[in-house]
Amino acid sequence: MTIRTAVVPVAEIFELRRSVLRPGLPPEAAVFPEDGDPGRSFHVAAYDEDGAVRGCATFLPEPLPDGAGGVDGAGGVDGAGGAGGAGDADGAGRAYRFRGMASDPAVRGLGYGVAVLRAGLAEAAARGAETVWCNGRTSARGFYEHQGFTVVGEEFVIESVGPHLVFMIKVG
Repeated sequence: MTIRTAVVPVAEIFELRRSVLRPGLPPEAAVFPEDGDPGRSFHVAAYDEDGAVRGCATFLPEPLPDGAGGVDGAGGVDGAGGAGGAGDADGAGRAYRFRGMASDPAVRGLGYGVAVLRAGLAEAAARGAETVWCNGRTSARGFYEHQGFTVVGEEFVIESVGPHLVFMIKVG
């Protein structure tokens, strides 16, 4: 089995992201604000031998949350800079966040998620990242830890999605 990865336009990964992460919801529920800023964010796709997208993720420069897992009053993670954040004013450059990571359920466990993650980490490092982080589902803890990520902070709940942790890894 050969898995090919590439940095692609959001349109290439959107249907997989929507179908896995926002099933049954209107397409706009799977649109991220950073999708409209291709100069800052990038999207990675993993393809099977027939050229079908089987894995995806979106990466963008964003500082590690204050307190590395501190919860804001709305139940989400406070994204306002902090430990591990970048040295420049807008947080670009040193820390990257990824979100919208998904793999086709039909091929889960076959390496597509790992391929997307590794390709995205390499691309983020090439763009100057030193740290990469995500708000990951608590149920995916084993996956992230197996890939070298560490948990930072306490578990928090994202309404309508469930319990999450902040996972981070040094890449630069």
